[in-house]
Amino acid sequence: MRRYPENPVNPTVDRPEAPASDPVEIFEANDFARLLGMHITEARDGYARVEMDCCGKLNPHGAAHGGAVFSLADHAFGIASNFGSVQYTAISIHIQYLLPARGRLVAVAERIAKNDTCDTFRVTVCDEPGRTVALFYGTAFRVSP
Repeated sequence: MRRYPENPVNPTVDRPEAPASDPVEIFEANDFARLLGMHITEARDGYARVEMDCCGKLNPHGAAHGGAVFSLADHAFGIASNFGSVQYTAISIHIQYLLPARGRLVAVAERIAKNDTCDTFRVTVCDEPGRTVALFYGTAFRVSP
């Protein structure tokens, strides 16, 4: 069992070490994602759905901090691009914030293009009523066969 440090967002939880062959468990055990309270609800090669509550991640205006929204989108992108046996690293990312985000957020990452060296993903971030609050585009470079 691995013990994660206690923090105000995620209390200490005992979890088994993630098996190296299970990408969902590996990403669920990620310290930064746990710090922000992210949870993977669906994942497969080229696709990921990740949720996060905005509580404790607000800017001075009462909306989700842009860095928290970006981190959620980036996490979904990382899972979707690294779910299979091939490993990728991000080489280009762009995010467009459309509306102030509040409540529970859902990021859905989908592969939209693929070539011999890079894959491109679109991540749509929606709030609980289903409004699109941000669009994220990322290109991932293949680093292993």
